[in-house]
Amino acid sequence: MSRSKWTSEQIPSQNGRVAIVTGANSGIGFETAKALALKGAEVVVACRSRTRGEEAVEAIREAAPGAAVDLMLLDLARLNFVRDFAATFLDKYDRLDLLINNAGVMMPPQREETPDGFELQIGINHLGHFALTLALLERLTATEGSRVVNVSSSAQNFGELDLEDLQWTNRPFKRMGSYGASKVANMLFTLELQRRFREAGVSTQAMACHPGWTRTNLQKNSLLIRMFNPIVAMKPWQGALPTLYAAVSPDAMPGGYYGPDGMGTMRGYPASNKPADASTNVDAAKHLWHLSEDLVGIPAPNLEANSVTNQDDMI
Repeated sequence: MSRSKWTSEQIPSQNGRVAIVTGANSGIGFETAKALALKGAEVVVACRSRTRGEEAVEAIREAAPGAAVDLMLLDLARLNFVRDFAATFLDKYDRLDLLINNAGVMMPPQREETPDGFELQIGINHLGHFALTLALLERLTATEGSRVVNVSSSAQNFGELDLEDLQWTNRPFKRMGSYGASKVANMLFTLELQRRFREAGVSTQAMACHPGWTRTNLQKNSLLIRMFNPIVAMKPWQGALPTLYAAVSPDAMPGGYYGPDGMGTMRGYPASNKPADASTNVDAAKHLWHLSEDLVGIPAPNLEANSVTNQDDMI
């Protein structure tokens, strides 16, 4: 890959393509949705709050007059909402080119659970997106050249993922360890999803990325991070670049992991990054997949039956 600085100006035309961006009402999700809309994509802003979602849609339309932007409410903490979102999307759209799993929560002060009984960070950051992806998988694999992008974090390097205690019920809760574990899960999910795409011979690809140190609302529960934001943090438009690179660059590799290229991968422009060792364990990826299927109650469809192209034709 070229070491030149990749920016949103290099995004190829997205005319005719449909993208879902979760958590697109603020931060890097908003910047990702806006950049895709500016290049002609029809963008579904998927977020929990109608008010904030409407504000984001209005802001995107102001930046990209005439853009096709659709607000669809999605609460990743509630599996029934995830299923309803997917059913509504499938009824409305006949293709899905980009699924960008961006939304998340970060380090709540204490252990919390989703309404479905999952520890909050693993429940939203991984299981909610896992359920959403599986519910949309047939539409993705029926759309040639589609991609799934999972937004992870360099916090995976500190993750404490225990597949025998995914919900932190048998050990003292550590909010940073739990957040990092959810980001390890994002990477393991990407690894196994791409393995399944490859074996099925479909053109859909899975990539992962991280935004480095970017100032966003996600950091509201960490005073220390907020204190250093003025010194270290990038603005959301730049933090969104690895996501956009993974989503649209012809140089992005299936199963790749992209983040900033400088200053300990905290700042810079998109480049291939090295995942944490815990995030590349193939056996753990398979184990997590089956465990996640059981937890969300959505079995993976037969990908091979929905193949639209041979593996040799993949971009």
